Amino acid sequence: MRGDSEGRGDAEVRGDLEWGTIPGLVRAAAERYGDTEAVVEGRTRVSYAELGARVERAAAACVAAGVRSGDRVGIWAPNSLDWITAALGAVSAGAVLVPLNTRFKGAEAADVLARSRAKLLFVTGTFLGTSYVASLRRAAGQGVLRRTAGPAVVGGGPLPGLPHLEQVVVLADDAPADFRTWKDFLTGGDGIPAATVRARAAALDGDSPSDIIFTSGTTGRPKGAVITHAQTLRAYEVWCRLAGLRRGDRYLIVNPFFHTFGYKAGVIACLMRGATMIPQPVFNVKTAMANVAAERVSVLPGPPTLHQSLLDHPDRDDYDLSALRLVVTGAAVVPLRLVERLRTELRVETVLTAYGLSEASGIVTMCRRGDEPSVIASTSGRAVPGTEVRVVDPSGAPLPPGSPGEVRVRGFNVMRGYFEDPAETARAVTDDG
Repeated sequence: MRGDSEGRGDAEVRGDLEWGTIPGLVRAAAERYGDTEAVVEGRTRVSYAELGARVERAAAACVAAGVRSGDRVGIWAPNSLDWITAALGAVSAGAVLVPLNTRFKGAEAADVLARSRAKLLFVTGTFLGTSYVASLRRAAGQGVLRRTAGPAVVGGGPLPGLPHLEQVVVLADDAPADFRTWKDFLTGGDGIPAATVRARAAALDGDSPSDIIFTSGTTGRPKGAVITHAQTLRAYEVWCRLAGLRRGDRYLIVNPFFHTFGYKAGVIACLMRGATMIPQPVFNVKTAMANVAAERVSVLPGPPTLHQSLLDHPDRDDYDLSALRLVVTGAAVVPLRLVERLRTELRVETVLTAYGLSEASGIVTMCRRGDEPSVIASTSGRAVPGTEVRVVDPSGAPLPPGSPGEVRVRGFNVMRGYFEDPAETARAVTDDG
C-alpha cells in the first residue's frame, strides 16, 4: 500500500521544508508569527517572538554548560512552557534530545540516562506527589564504576551512578545544592554571544540526529529510536497538511511531550503553522473542558478515551466547546459512535484517526479530511506520502487486504536505527529498509 501524494510530488513536499532543521524552524516561526501567541500557560502568555528569544537563551545556557553538538540531553518533566523552552534550546545548541517518560520510576529513568550517556538533564521538581529528584537520587546516587562503550569512568557529576551526567537542572525555583535551578542555568548563558549560538545551530543539517525516542518497552527493554531533523520536519509537515492545522488554531496539548504525539504532532506542528500551544500536564476532563472554553481551543488530539470522557461528562453543557474543529485520535479502537457524536453533538468539523510508532517518526498512516465516519472508525487511514505499508505473515510474505499479520513500513520516516544497538536494529529493519 503506497502513500498517495495528495496531488503533490515528493519534490514539492521537500520544497516546503525551508526550515532545514528544528532550530531553523524555531527562528522562522519567531519571524513569521512574531506577535501571535505561541504558548499559553495559566496567566503566562508568550508570543512567537518571545518564545524564539527564550529558546535562544536556553541554547546559550546549554553551550555555556559545555554541551557540544551530538551530546545527548535528557528531559524528564510534564508538559509545560519550560519543557518546550529547554528541549528546543538543547536541540538548537546541537544536542540530541532524549525525552523521558514521566511514568518512569527512578531506576527506569537512570537506565535510559546511562544508556544514552546523557550529559545534561532537565528534570521537574515534584509532579503528582512524586519528587523526581529524590527518585533519581535513590536510583543513581551511589558511586559506582559503570562500563560504557568506552573505558570505565568515575562519575564527577551530581549523581555518581551516572558518570556521564555532568549537570542536572531542576525546572523550578529551588534545587539541591549539587543540582542547578532553571534560573541559575539560564543566567549561566548570558555571556555567550548570540553569534555563537546561531553558528552552533547553523552547523546542523537535515541528517543530524534531533532526538532519541525510547520505545515503551512493552516487548522488552526500551530501545532508543534515532530520528533526524529532516525526518521530523518532513513527517510533521505531512501531518499538518493532512490534518489541516492552520495559523490561528489554538491547540490543547494533552498528549505527553515525551511521546511523538505530544512533542512532534504538538509542539513541532504548531511551530510550523503558527498555532497557539496550550500545554496541559495531566489529563483531567474538567480541566480540559475549562481550557477549551476559556482559550477557545480549536484542536484537541488525543486517545479515544479522552474524547469519550469529554462527551460523557455530566457537566459538559456548562462549558462552551463550540470552538473545537479538529480532533485526531488513534492508539486504540475508535468506535463509530464516537466519531458520529463528535461530529453531531460537538459539531467537530474534522475527525481523523492515525497510526504510528517511534521507529517510524511517530507517523505511518492517517485518514484524510472528507473520509466517511465508517472509514475513520474502522481504519487507521492510508499510508502517508513517501511511505509504503505492507502486512506480512510470519515468513515475511505479503498478505491480502483484511488479513491479520505484522505491519511493516518503509519510507523516509523510518529511524536511522536504535541508538548504539546494531543487533536490535538488524532485527527491526529489513535489508530493503
